[in-house]
Amino acid sequence: MTLVDLLRASVQRSPDSEAVIHRQCRWSYGTLWRQVSSIAGFLREHDFRTGERVALLLENSPEYAAAYYGALAAGGVVVALKTQAKARDLASWLRHSGATWLIADARHAELTALLAERGTCQVMIINGAEKTPGDVFDWNAMLGRTASNDVDCVPVAPSALAQIIYTSGTTGAPKGVMLSHANLYANTQSILAYLDLTADDSILNVLPFYYSYGNSVLHTHLATGARVVLENSLAYPHAAMQAMVQERVTGFSGVPSTFALLLSRVKLGDYDLSSLRYLTQAGGAMSPAHIKRLKAELPHVRLFVMYGQTEATARIAYLPPEKLEEKLGAVGIAIPGVTMELRDEHGLSVTRGDSGEIWVRGENIMLGYWNNPEATARVIDHDWLKTGDLGRQDDEGFFFIHGRSSDMIKTGAHRVSPQEIEEAILELEGVAEAAVVGIADEILGEIIKAVIVLRAGQTLEARAVQAHCHRHLALYKVPKQVEFASELPKTASGKIKRFLLTGANS
Repeated sequence: MTLVDLLRASVQRSPDSEAVIHRQCRWSYGTLWRQVSSIAGFLREHDFRTGERVALLLENSPEYAAAYYGALAAGGVVVALKTQAKARDLASWLRHSGATWLIADARHAELTALLAERGTCQVMIINGAEKTPGDVFDWNAMLGRTASNDVDCVPVAPSALAQIIYTSGTTGAPKGVMLSHANLYANTQSILAYLDLTADDSILNVLPFYYSYGNSVLHTHLATGARVVLENSLAYPHAAMQAMVQERVTGFSGVPSTFALLLSRVKLGDYDLSSLRYLTQAGGAMSPAHIKRLKAELPHVRLFVMYGQTEATARIAYLPPEKLEEKLGAVGIAIPGVTMELRDEHGLSVTRGDSGEIWVRGENIMLGYWNNPEATARVIDHDWLKTGDLGRQDDEGFFFIHGRSSDMIKTGAHRVSPQEIEEAILELEGVAEAAVVGIADEILGEIIKAVIVLRAGQTLEARAVQAHCHRHLALYKVPKQVEFASELPKTASGKIKRFLLTGANS
């Protein structure tokens, strides 16, 4: 079975039940399926071939869900683009994936620049003007021409590629995680098993669908016939809380910064959250203090602390809520169908209680990185995924993570490559060297700090560096702190000692 099969089953069970809600737009499962069928039919009418890539540049919306499942139903591969990225990143992903179609929101600020670099990629836009360019298809016009209540889905093998998710956003050598239909199906089923989701559940979702966490939230709820209520911004946390109350949602998912923001900006006790059944948290470690506060303010709610990676589709481990206080700080046990082990630098198992790298095996492990066999070989070893995370396992088998072997920065819900920011800073006149690191932050988990060495006789202000980054990078990649130094600490081989740069800016 595939995700499309699971959605079709939800449609057949209850076509009139609400599926996706965004502002005033409320789509039933029947409505969603008709749109999925129309998109799949449209693509096939335009000589779409099995395995072609369809890029999505859409905010979370009912249309996103329709486009995603429509592409899969046509036998395609989804490439969900980060809506906060700039045109040069978007164009890089489009070229690297070889996408033949782009479905985009006409209101996206970078769309005009992206269209200039799309090559032969065909384009369909939503929310467009009444008249669209001759070589661009309009979503509403497409629906009018191809309206369909059902479609014969293109048969695919479980091992066939279903989605590519770009993880680091580097422009020189982007890494696209390849997920098969079997990967997505297996991880969805595992999450459904431990969350006990049913058609009676509904979730307020603030997580971007283009990330693996948000991606899993969408699929698990549609697979079981539940409701997905969309709130695409936490700029106004009180509005999000009010939506939770009005829609009587049973679930809410977030990264550590999501919960830190809510705990600092709103009084959860002021809202009627009696319908709320569960919370899930992933995307980095949440502080024990925040976990305790959440439990104190919402004692009736089950809190699932979880651990995962995009390379494992989404989820690897979870901490059963009844073990939360006893195992505070743990990421838990492997989800159903997944095996976790700790190994040393030689790939040998370590004694329980000792530190090692987490290796994972299961039906959720990616096929590899798109067009990058070298990077794939570094992390895949005989069906095992080497996560790069360091941890230990206690006597009862619960895993604790205490570090990362990667330099990737986790800021809010985003994983950021230091190299990409360094490359942008090095474009500035007078910059000799640059190093970017993440430093601890109570709200975001980490914030970005840049340390810069100038060429002799050159001057530069921190504000100029940030302004340059703002012009060329997504907002979440702009350094919050900029420091100037006479030199960067390095090893004998010339590698930067990043851990020496994480001190607070003086």
